[in-house]
Amino acid sequence: MSGNRVAIVGAALSDCGRVPDKTATALMAQAARRAVADAGLTKNDIGGFGGHGTLLPPVEVSEYLGLRPSWVDGTNVGGSSWEVMARHAASAITAGEMDVALLTYGSTARSDVKRRVRASAAAMSTGGAMQYEAPYGATLIAKYAMAARRHMIEYGTTEEQLAEVAVAAHEWAVMNEDAFDRERITVDDVAAAPMLADPFTSKHVCLRTDGGGAVVLASERVAKDCAKDPVWILGAADATSHVSMSEWADFTTSPAAQSGPRAFSQAGVTPADIDVCQLYDSFTSTVLLTVEDLGFCAKGEGGSYIGSGALRPGGALPTNTDGGGLASCHPGMRGMFLMVEAVRQLRGECGDRQVDGARLACVHAMGGFFTHSATMILGSR
Repeated sequence: MSGNRVAIVGAALSDCGRVPDKTATALMAQAARRAVADAGLTKNDIGGFGGHGTLLPPVEVSEYLGLRPSWVDGTNVGGSSWEVMARHAASAITAGEMDVALLTYGSTARSDVKRRVRASAAAMSTGGAMQYEAPYGATLIAKYAMAARRHMIEYGTTEEQLAEVAVAAHEWAVMNEDAFDRERITVDDVAAAPMLADPFTSKHVCLRTDGGGAVVLASERVAKDCAKDPVWILGAADATSHVSMSEWADFTTSPAAQSGPRAFSQAGVTPADIDVCQLYDSFTSTVLLTVEDLGFCAKGEGGSYIGSGALRPGGALPTNTDGGGLASCHPGMRGMFLMVEAVRQLRGECGDRQVDGARLACVHAMGGFFTHSATMILGSR
């Protein structure tokens, strides 16, 4: 980012896991209050707001929070929406449109299932591009499974190597008292779990939880007087690929191959410089393609790289240090949680799971089924 630097100065989660007594909006509010307090600011300092509401996003949620922002963003590209909003907010702050922006997310995905709450008609629609695939059983998990199988065919990736993504996530979750599933698992446990969509058993698939999160972004002028050390946004970029599987040119390459290099270039660093990663892990194959496309290993070598234990505590690339969506928290869209964990790592606030000497973090979120990618490089200096 050129000009006035922008930092994340506040980061917090709402109650997560099982939260049947709160609405999604209440979780957004809880996380927002905690993040603003974490920054040492008040709601009167907030000039911009980004998030999703139920009717007029983000106007409805900002009203619920008692805000009257001069800048708003309701971008929706799936799980990577909050990284895109952060990039938009940083640009607006740099341009002098505001000094402070609040971004929030909240979902009661788990409680909704328990309450048998139906998805909205819009969400269930098979219009547009989806009408050509949905009637043939092309579910979300099936699309990820096809990508995983294609990678296996092309590069010899094994089910055991994919399973290591889940095993590593659980190793981190064991050290996170707020993680939903803190059970340590093995590759054999992953293989023995119920089959959902070949080659995925249930352990290859993210959790379904409740939860919310929020971050506060500020100009360099404001950041220097906030309660905690700022975490600087050094680079940010995003890219799109496809909606229809028939329009995806290569099932083994995600749009991270475009967003990653641009974000690293902006930051003036390389993948080899990164100390800790927070990567979207809706499925184990999501991480597989991401580590390759971001340049942490060569295309086709992701399986062996992950299989070496690189993602685990003490590994070459500590990844998803809260346990990720596979073991910690995944309320439907996980991009916000990636930013919160990255900030905590760069501040040295993670206790037993803290990565020693973490100064640079790569945050990468994904929307849809490898449809949209957003990459951020964050630094503590």
